[in-house]
Amino acid sequence: MTSRTLLARLDLRDLLPHRTDYDLRPRTVVSDLVAGVTVGVVALPLALAFGVSSGVGPAAGLVTAVIAGIVAAVFGGSRFQVSGPTGAMAVVLAPIVAQHGVMSIALVTVLGGLLVLLLGLARLGRVVTYLPWPVVEGFTLGIAAIIFLQQVPAAVGVKGAVGGNTLVAAVRSVLAAVRAGESRMLWTLLVVLVVAVLMVVLPRLHGALPASLVAVAVVTAGAEITQLPIARIGALPDTLPTPVLPGFTAATIGDVFGAAVAVAALAAIESLLSARVAASMAPGGSVYAPDRELVGQGLASVASGLFGGMPATGAIARTAVNVRSGARTRLAAVIHALVVLAVIYLATGPVARIPMAALAGVLMVTACRMVVVSTVRAILRSTRADALTFAITAVITVAFDLIEAVQIGLVVAGFFALRRVARGSSVQREPLPGPAEPGDEHIALFRLEGAMFFGASDRVLTAVTDASTRGGIVVTILRLSQLRMVDATGAKALADLVAALERRGITVLVKGVQHRHRRLMHTVGVLGRLRHSDHLFDSLADAVGHARSHVHRHGRGTDIPQLDGRRPHP
Repeated sequence: MTSRTLLARLDLRDLLPHRTDYDLRPRTVVSDLVAGVTVGVVALPLALAFGVSSGVGPAAGLVTAVIAGIVAAVFGGSRFQVSGPTGAMAVVLAPIVAQHGVMSIALVTVLGGLLVLLLGLARLGRVVTYLPWPVVEGFTLGIAAIIFLQQVPAAVGVKGAVGGNTLVAAVRSVLAAVRAGESRMLWTLLVVLVVAVLMVVLPRLHGALPASLVAVAVVTAGAEITQLPIARIGALPDTLPTPVLPGFTAATIGDVFGAAVAVAALAAIESLLSARVAASMAPGGSVYAPDRELVGQGLASVASGLFGGMPATGAIARTAVNVRSGARTRLAAVIHALVVLAVIYLATGPVARIPMAALAGVLMVTACRMVVVSTVRAILRSTRADALTFAITAVITVAFDLIEAVQIGLVVAGFFALRRVARGSSVQREPLPGPAEPGDEHIALFRLEGAMFFGASDRVLTAVTDASTRGGIVVTILRLSQLRMVDATGAKALADLVAALERRGITVLVKGVQHRHRRLMHTVGVLGRLRHSDHLFDSLADAVGHARSHVHRHGRGTDIPQLDGRRPHP
């Protein structure tokens, strides 16, 4: 690492908040205010639900939405990202609570946040850019499906099961609603339908209308006037705890460190993917700073843990609502957290009367809008490998786990990528350049192209060995100038090839080793296996000339006996 690169890594100015993060023009502030209020209303029940499902409690969910929401918005690297408790994190936390107890979550949250912070300071945020497009889009489609399925219980008027697979929970909720009778289900479905229609129609009537907020207000007022027998948000906590440093010892840190690593991995991956998806959803596109995003998310979890909250991640559902509601800057995410805070202290009564079905309708429409049909169509029509990677990632996201989906999607994409690279690697036997001369039939010239790596080396080795050991070949010339990539396995295969041919008495000449490959070739032993250092050439004409002189010197024309493995002079 050069001194300039080291100084660039130590310069933390790009990881800190800047005045350009905000646009205080009235029109922009109004847009952020409307979006922030909308997301705040949507985030409130989700924070409560995820706190309960994690086993930590509803108060922890609210603390995370407020504290982590503000810290991540100010210090994070995305101007659209909304952070807080998420369903994926709740799934990870539940077994931690069962194994280590509720009191361990504060320490796990702080440790996980510190690990994410270190990832950001180490400039590892760009790792997410290596995720293939089909994996990202498959993850997005899967998340959209999960968001939609998570709203099914509220849409049909039953209480959703805590934890478990969202698809199974959605089916069970529908069956339970049918068994309970159609009355409540019809009313909740009507609320969802009204919200969906308003969210679709209102923007067409007036683009500046906060469709989701208006829809929630309309159906809440209607439900109160008609006294609909449907579930409301219900009673809310009215205080926030005082920040306290969680108690710890070397032993307790050792006990929960593995859990903290799992939390940090999920927080980093989910937040970076959410930020990337949000950037692609933004009108006209957007950019985000992945290293700063990790720093912001790490600080957010640390702060949340000090207040007794849960680990924070970027929340794709709330982020999507934020973008669709017209957010312009990170001020919208700050306002969303302040709305939750204001509700805790000032407006628990009115907000408690919002029908859960109304919020379900908002999220269902949001989930549908996350799926861009043209993008899905483009991936499915691209290549069979990319389409399969996309489908597998989406299915595993819904059926199993978010992190597993990304991991398996990467493995599938990597497998197909390696297969394409291996197929692009070839070895061709070529005629010798220029007019034919006596003895040329005893010289084999091979051109190696593409990549010489673990996925193709065995095939290349077999092809050259088979062709060189038939027909009285005395000299084999390997043209390596067209090799774009060579790894240690490929270099080892070349060294074994040279050694095997030399043992059979076949002289090997190597032409055109690129400068960037020479060190590896020398280290692994390719060049050391040559019979003589003069058998390495930069010019094909020189290599062919040397091969012909070798043939004439030891075979006198075409009447050449097979060598017995002894090494004659070059």
